[in-house]
Amino acid sequence: MTADRSPQTERPGRAPARPSGRRRASHSLEAVLGEAIAILDESGEPALTFRALAARLGGGVASIYWYVGSRDELLERVTEEVMGRVLADTEPLAHGPDPVANVRALALALFDEFVRRPWFGQFMLRNNGLQPNSMAMFDRVGQQVMQLDLTPKQRFHAVSSIISYVVGVAVDLAQPPPPEFLESGLAPSEFLAMYADRWRALDPEVYPFAHQIADEFAVHDDLEVFRSGLDLLLAGLRLQAGVDTS
Repeated sequence: MTADRSPQTERPGRAPARPSGRRRASHSLEAVLGEAIAILDESGEPALTFRALAARLGGGVASIYWYVGSRDELLERVTEEVMGRVLADTEPLAHGPDPVANVRALALALFDEFVRRPWFGQFMLRNNGLQPNSMAMFDRVGQQVMQLDLTPKQRFHAVSSIISYVVGVAVDLAQPPPPEFLESGLAPSEFLAMYADRWRALDPEVYPFAHQIADEFAVHDDLEVFRSGLDLLLAGLRLQAGVDTS
C-alpha cells in the first residue's frame, strides 16, 4: 500500500500457478492484509498462518495464494501496509519550522506504532531496503536533517542512529517479561523495587553508580527513559549542526 493508502494490486509473480478453471476468491488484497494485521495485533506473529487467515476471510487456504505467494511475502506486505498508514498519519509532522523538532515528532510517532504493534518493529528490521513505504519514512526523516548545516556523512549517521534507536528500544520493550518476573507474582512496581534493593545491597565502593541511581530505577518509566534518550541524540544533532538552542 502506498502512503495515500491506495491498495497495492500488482503481484510480484511469486505465487504458485493457479489451478485451471478455479474461480478467483471473492475477497480482495485489502481484505487479506486487513485480516492479517488484525491477527498479528491480537495474537502476535506465531498466530498468523494461512489456515487462520483463510478461516477469518471465509475461504480456503488456496484462495490466499491469489494475493501472496508465501508467508514471508505476506509479512512483508502487512509491514508495508502499516508503514503506509504511518506515512499518511505523520505527513503533517514534517512541515514545522524547526527540522529537529520535526524529527522528534516523527520519531515519537513511529515509536508509538512500534509499541502498539510489537510485531511491526521486528519485521521492519527485516526490511531489504526495497519496500517503498519504509524507504519513504527513512527519507522523510532525512529530508528534515538535510535542512541542517551538516555533511552527507553526518546526515547519514544522524538519521541511521535515530531510526536504529527508535526501532531498537521499541523491539526491546516488546520482549516478553523475564521468567523471574512472571514467577514472582509481583506487580511491575514491586519487581522494580526488589531489583533496586538488590543494587542497594551491593558494595557501594565497587558499584557506586548502581547505588546512586537505585532510587530512580525503582520508579522509572520506560517511555520516559526512551524520550530522554531521544532528546540526548537530538541535542547532539543540534550541537553538531550549530543550531541555536536558546
